[in-house]
Amino acid sequence: MNVKLTSLLEQYEYKIKGQQLNIRLLLSSILAGGHVLLEGVPGTGKTQMVKTLATLIGGNFSRIQFTPDLLPSDITGSTIYNMKEGTFETLKGPIFTNILLADEINRTPAKTQAALLEAMEEKQVTIHGETYSLPEVFFVVATQNPIEFEGTYPLPEAQQDRFLFKLEVHFPSLEEELNVLKQVLENKQIVGTETSILTIDEFLSIRKEIEQVTIGDSVLDYMMKLVRKTRETEAIRFGASTRAAISIGRASKAWAYLSGRDYVTPDDVKMVAKPGLRHRIQLSPHVELEGATVDQIIDELVGSIPVPR
Repeated sequence: MNVKLTSLLEQYEYKIKGQQLNIRLLLSSILAGGHVLLEGVPGTGKTQMVKTLATLIGGNFSRIQFTPDLLPSDITGSTIYNMKEGTFETLKGPIFTNILLADEINRTPAKTQAALLEAMEEKQVTIHGETYSLPEVFFVVATQNPIEFEGTYPLPEAQQDRFLFKLEVHFPSLEEELNVLKQVLENKQIVGTETSILTIDEFLSIRKEIEQVTIGDSVLDYMMKLVRKTRETEAIRFGASTRAAISIGRASKAWAYLSGRDYVTPDDVKMVAKPGLRHRIQLSPHVELEGATVDQIIDELVGSIPVPR
């Protein structure tokens, strides 16, 4: 693995306590060119997790608080008339950044959600008929609060499919939480003092190295069997799409690279399967009534498929 990327990961894990797996998956996602749906209760450090990543890779960061009255133009931008010059000027919105935090995406109506999701897919924005390309490194992290549903507009399954991962942010352990409390109260760790480890150009060169990571035919077959199994089991009403298989493949390559290898193993696929599938499948009603969760069903599916040797 790239020496600077190792340093970045060490610094990231030092700054964000109690979320080791999630920050590795978040880093894998941006390296794979995907986007992340982040779910967790308020106060668990979701914003700080994303903001710190932006600083460490030397990228620009924007945050949009999604509200019911937010308009698509508040995200993408608009044109205004310059009376002095007698011409129209384009004002680019906060979406023109490297890392965008879409806070509480389910608080805004479908029309505004769609404006963001279109940009995620096409990597471009149209403002009054003119198309503008987004930065080459463009990473959206959308957050959701799992305990509040009043006044929300849940993302449809088809739109959730645009995200590479859905990560669940839980409270840290007692020891980790106590460590955070001590650092903040004793001013040993001042928020916002992070410095960049990489430049955007260096980050892009790492992405090119990840493209060279190989996936053997047996691992590809294992990956495909896993995705197709989600469509064949009675426990799942709607299974994962072909996009899901592509996403898991890309994420597996990034995870393998972070693990210091230039080839993908079945264990890499297992690591990214749950965050890569949990938002893409819908359980059958009788399974939900029995109290089963999506994560439990994914674990069962993964365990039922023979691992290639």
